[in-house]
Amino acid sequence: MTCASNNERLRLLVVPGLHDSGPAHWQTWLESLHRGALRVRQDDWARGDVERWARRVAATIESQHGARWVVAAHSFGCLAIARLAQLHPELPIEAALLVAPAAPERFGIAGLLPQAPLPFQTTLVASQNDPWLSAPEAARWAGLWHSRFVDLGRAGHINADSGFGPLPLAHRWVHGVRQRARRQHQGAAAHQHAGGDDGRCFAPPRPRPAAGAYR
Repeated sequence: MTCASNNERLRLLVVPGLHDSGPAHWQTWLESLHRGALRVRQDDWARGDVERWARRVAATIESQHGARWVVAAHSFGCLAIARLAQLHPELPIEAALLVAPAAPERFGIAGLLPQAPLPFQTTLVASQNDPWLSAPEAARWAGLWHSRFVDLGRAGHINADSGFGPLPLAHRWVHGVRQRARRQHQGAAAHQHAGGDDGRCFAPPRPRPAAGAYR
């Protein structure tokens, strides 16, 4: 039995925040770099309804049969991904980059979000002067979700208005996730070739990094 490469099927899903991400935003830049990337399109970009947004993300993923995903989310889109993780932990998400999450308390939805590790690897990128979420709160959510935590310093809301057209960190992150998936696939294939299983495809369990760790 031949297993399809996890890396070949690992696609980028862009999940913008309120009002979508314009042409000068780093999410648009990142999307342009990756063939097969897909952007979630919300029905109402002006209203932050986390339930409806999470359902739209789920529907977008489910419409692309057989794909696995790396997710790059921004602002309220990060909250939609966190809610999605609680509602649909079975969805084929390999990892998620959560950049400048909005404060859940501003929308009265903190109780709807997970208070425990998410079911996939996450990296949370925050700023010390983000008007949408304080750095200590960002670190607290990263700890609850067991996310790798990255502090960009005084970077505002990490959007086009704060000077983030390109965001090289995001491109490196996507590349790193794909490289890890490739190594896992190669390790699984070598194990199968050596007769270590019954011929079924499998992937080794992903190690969960410690809260606050970044590498």
